[in-house]
Amino acid sequence: MPYTPEDNNLLRVIGQNLKKARLAKGWSQEQLSFESGLHRTYVGAVERGERNITVINLRKLANVLDVKLSALVKGT
Repeated sequence: MPYTPEDNNLLRVIGQNLKKARLAKGWSQEQLSFESGLHRTYVGAVERGERNITVINLRKLANVLDVKLSALVKGT
């Protein structure tokens, strides 16, 4: 089942927030992948809003980036 425009916007905003937090840390996608234990292509797809990330994985990323989970969903 395809995502609605609202779903796509949600994924895009989360991806943008994730990328912003990663860049603020000075990390590449590869470094974030290593630190979080998630695959680099998965991280890239989440940043591009192409993957529906789970709450568990979102928490992993927030933890290694040292940001609150709410920062990654801000504006959704």
